[in-house]
Amino acid sequence: MRLSQFIKDNIEPILLEWEAYARTMIPPAETMSVAELRDHAHDILLAVAQDMDTAQSEDERQAKSLGRGKPPAQASFSAIHGQLRQRSGFDLIQLGAEYRALRATVLRLWMHTVDTVDAAKLEEMTRFNEGIDQTLAEALASYSELVANSRDTFLAVLGHDLRNPLSALSSCIELLARTEEPAKKGNTVEVAKRSLNAINTMVTDLLEYTRTRLGRGIKVSPKPGNFAALCRRTFEEVCFAHPKRALRSEIPEAVPLTFDEPRMRQVLTNLLGNAVQHGDAASPIILVVQSDDEGVTVVVKNQGVPIPPEAMQVIFNPLVQVASKESELHERPSTSLGLGLFIAREIVTGHSGRIAVTSTAKEGTAFTVHLPRTAA
Repeated sequence: MRLSQFIKDNIEPILLEWEAYARTMIPPAETMSVAELRDHAHDILLAVAQDMDTAQSEDERQAKSLGRGKPPAQASFSAIHGQLRQRSGFDLIQLGAEYRALRATVLRLWMHTVDTVDAAKLEEMTRFNEGIDQTLAEALASYSELVANSRDTFLAVLGHDLRNPLSALSSCIELLARTEEPAKKGNTVEVAKRSLNAINTMVTDLLEYTRTRLGRGIKVSPKPGNFAALCRRTFEEVCFAHPKRALRSEIPEAVPLTFDEPRMRQVLTNLLGNAVQHGDAASPIILVVQSDDEGVTVVVKNQGVPIPPEAMQVIFNPLVQVASKESELHERPSTSLGLGLFIAREIVTGHSGRIAVTSTAKEGTAFTVHLPRTAA
């Protein structure tokens, strides 16, 4: 049987074999659904098979081998696949591994049906490899384009979000220089402090992100303490910063735990701030702290537009800007630098804990942190 026909006749067995292999070789695939993992793989294989059945001149073959094959008239399945894999947290090495697994699966299964390898079979294998290389090139190009767009968006957000507090701080300095009234001075100083805090938070987040990219991770120094006291203080600070929002808490009187207080304050502030930003303004934000023999569980819950299913896989990745379906096309996702949830996850991981999220229209969005009684 010709290889192109084998692919058309055995799409499902090929995808089953490839899926099982991919889950063991590609880390993001471990938690993906079958639909997410198989994304466009069926259409990509059929496109390769159809290309193999199309006559090809030597000039066209040479152009394809040099990466100069005729581009598709519209976005190909491979290009869309590359973009979706970038959003799902795959890196370039993992994307390449996925195509390598697909190539190996098809050839291995086909060879089981082949008695002898002749010139015609070698030609089919060559055409198949050309097709896979072409589709991989398209996926890599769209992946890289999306990465570049994300980087540009991040820089634009950074410039925009830094400009606002810097402008406010500049105005405060001018007012302090002009006024002698104590009341006006006091208000101006408070605005200046908030602006400095905003700038300091952004710079700190950037430094933390840089440390993780250099392989150093976020340093955590756990010490015994009362975790409940930290939760109450942080909750009160967030309430004070957002007086118009309704916030409720359920925190025990005392929760003994070994933890890094400044770091866990970052986690709580990020999760509560995220809930304030994305939650329904008419519904309360709820902080629940529970303790048992195994450890401590923290839940931050809000009502509002649920997180899109395609974003659940990547929401803890750095520089991710998640826009809801209700967002206007021109609206920039207002998630600051997109580092808050990433840093929260790194800190929780540093405490040997775990963080997860659930989000539905009925139950709302809940971020759950579990910390063991003593961090490893």
